[in-house]
Amino acid sequence: MTEKRHVLAVVTARPSYSRCKTALQAFKDHPDLKLTLVVAASALSDSYGRVVKRMEAEGFEIAHRVENLLDAETPSAMAKTTAIGMLELATVFDNFKPDVVVTIADRYETLSTAVAAAYQNIPLAHIQGGEVTGSIDEKVRHAITKLADLHLVASESAGERVRKMGEAEEKIYVTGCPSIDIAASILDDPSLNFDPIQKYGGVGSDLDLSDGYIVVMQHPVTTEHGEARQHVDETLKAVHATGLPTLWFWPNPDAGSDGTSRGLRSFREKHGDPNLHFFKNMSPTDFLRLLYNAKCLVGNSSVGIRECAFLGVPVVNIGTRQQGRDRGKNVIDVAYNAAEIQAAIEAQVKKGRIESDDLYGVGDAGPRIADVIATAPLSVHKILTY
Repeated sequence: MTEKRHVLAVVTARPSYSRCKTALQAFKDHPDLKLTLVVAASALSDSYGRVVKRMEAEGFEIAHRVENLLDAETPSAMAKTTAIGMLELATVFDNFKPDVVVTIADRYETLSTAVAAAYQNIPLAHIQGGEVTGSIDEKVRHAITKLADLHLVASESAGERVRKMGEAEEKIYVTGCPSIDIAASILDDPSLNFDPIQKYGGVGSDLDLSDGYIVVMQHPVTTEHGEARQHVDETLKAVHATGLPTLWFWPNPDAGSDGTSRGLRSFREKHGDPNLHFFKNMSPTDFLRLLYNAKCLVGNSSVGIRECAFLGVPVVNIGTRQQGRDRGKNVIDVAYNAAEIQAAIEAQVKKGRIESDDLYGVGDAGPRIADVIATAPLSVHKILTY
């Protein structure tokens, strides 16, 4: 009997989990893989929804926890969080001795995983490389590509960019995005079959969602972190002016999120909670079901570019955070200007549902990624190709 290949996956944040959940499940179920799951950084923090509790509730066993998140939303805190993660994960990898390490996307904490694996000669598989965006994520994503040994990209264009970075053709696999798997799973019955406020609590008004609502996900832009308060103020003005019931998700723990948070709290003190309710976290399935039934998503999250394109949800994308990322016809891009944001929201709400776009996959990424991890030749030897 062939020994199972030992795969160790590191989840560091709320979006990382939704981006790899179906891949993790496929690793767990695959007859030729043994999964070790490590959770770190904001995925362990109550301030950001304590994603680890959701993971355990959904059947995942956590082998190890790495407490490396500095409780400060500044550029230096991001760098120090990354450094602490590198130090701690080096020990974790040395103890567990996996055959391959898996890291996800482009958050700064994922760089810890990549460097710790690379320097210990452990093959590194990277999910969602080759994409283009703004902010520090752009540098982190491409740095991880150069450290990675297997590239599990979400689209053909992402794969082409990885090739142009000198990565070998036989190491690049176009698998689609695992988050699209979750989106596809709800299409047989996409109705809003739960009360989000009753189920997840949060704070704010007890909204009547029966006539429709919008969802807001706005994160600070790390290269513009000093403007985060001004950015969120413009969005708050626009959303307030529409009068639409609004479900607003708390920002990621990036540089500038303290400014975003202060803006949200100041608005609540000044206006109360008219048509606003705030959440920290939801299960990926409930979250996408909530999005499917929304009139519009507003903000700068990649979920608007990725999952909402597949679900046909209209999106108002604000600012530079998703600059350059491949997008579908569901997106209107605007600047941080209240009047412009409001006009775009009203136009998207009037337009209604958009035709689905499979730019980021069709719903089978998790099993495809697991098959690659189980069967691909593993090596840490790399030579730049041209």
